[in-house]
Amino acid sequence: MSGLKPASWSYAEEFVPEPEVVEAARRRGVEFGHATPVGTGAGAVLRLLAASVQARHVVEVGTGAGTSGLWLLAGMPEDGVLTTIDRSAEHQRAAREAYASAGYAPQRTRVITGAARDVLPRMTDGAYDMVLVDADKDGYPGYVEHAVRLLRPGGILAVDNMLWHDQVADPASRDATTVALRDLGKTLRDHDELVTALLPVSDGLLVAVRR
Repeated sequence: MSGLKPASWSYAEEFVPEPEVVEAARRRGVEFGHATPVGTGAGAVLRLLAASVQARHVVEVGTGAGTSGLWLLAGMPEDGVLTTIDRSAEHQRAAREAYASAGYAPQRTRVITGAARDVLPRMTDGAYDMVLVDADKDGYPGYVEHAVRLLRPGGILAVDNMLWHDQVADPASRDATTVALRDLGKTLRDHDELVTALLPVSDGLLVAVRR
């Protein structure tokens, strides 16, 4: 059993410094109020994962103000393209500004405005190196189902907020969102095509490799 203490968790969470451009995007996401940005620890892991597979083709479900996209782009090769999907044009304007501030050329990102449930079915099977799901929690099961389809063998799935404010680990928490995320985590853990781990960074980052 782990003896991890809050001070150690905080130290690990902030071990990789947040770049200024990411911090600015995070602040803007917080200001939106309904686009909670990925935590610094989870962002550092996303960068690491993208770098580990040299991810040239990445899909992000939930653009927000661009925080997670910046972490992903920082780990991708120079010719990598991030496809990011969000229903909010306001969010995507903020994200484009963040990408430009970080020095990424417009062709490095493909920004799609629309509902992920409508966009994902039109995307190509097995064509992507990595998929991040970080959007409305009600849509997670459907988004993840498509994400597995989109990944090539050896590709990485990342799903944010899978500890959901410490509620997923508490069996007494039975609200609809918590139950849905808890059940989704177990489904992915037992998925025959995935090798899965749940990382206690930020608000919980579930990661899986497609066999």
